[in-house]
Amino acid sequence: MRISELATRTGVPVPTLKFYLRERVLHPGRATSRTSAEYDEGHVERVRLLRVLAEHGGISVADLRVIVAALEAPPPSRHELLGAAHDVLPGARTGTPAGEEVTGLFADLGWPVPADAAFAAGLGEAVDAARAAGVPITPTTLRRYAAAMRHVAEVDVGLALAAASPADALRTVVVGTVLVDPVLAALRRVAQQVVSTERA
Repeated sequence: MRISELATRTGVPVPTLKFYLRERVLHPGRATSRTSAEYDEGHVERVRLLRVLAEHGGISVADLRVIVAALEAPPPSRHELLGAAHDVLPGARTGTPAGEEVTGLFADLGWPVPADAAFAAGLGEAVDAARAAGVPITPTTLRRYAAAMRHVAEVDVGLALAAASPADALRTVVVGTVLVDPVLAALRRVAQQVVSTERA
């Protein structure tokens, strides 16, 4: 298919497709002349992935390049692949150490998480911001939240491990995390209504 058909199939304008090609997050089509190329279903799939990540995930072009590189040459283990995916998700800040409360929480839970893991520092900052706004997050409350998130993570990682290929696993982790976060937030609010009704 020509680039105009690729645009129609994916709902992505031709100028955006050309931008993806220039930025090397979309692989070139098969050249049919000096100025024309043919695209295939692999391009359709890649463009749809890029669109979801950019529009719904807020992922930058630089991080899209990292994701594409990992898709084209996946890390050898699913665990390393999960780490590569986490490093490009919004809010990830590798190399920034977490504070004592967060590292203490991880130790209490028996979680082997490095202090400079992608979201460790952000967790501490989020807790501090909530407390500054008057939300009573005690260490016990934080542990209860962590226990609930462990169950969610079991589902997430199970889906990634069940993926047919490393590329599918990476797609599951990145796209799944971006698009399932709003699902989890909505379920939380519904569950709050249910619990409130039960305790009324």
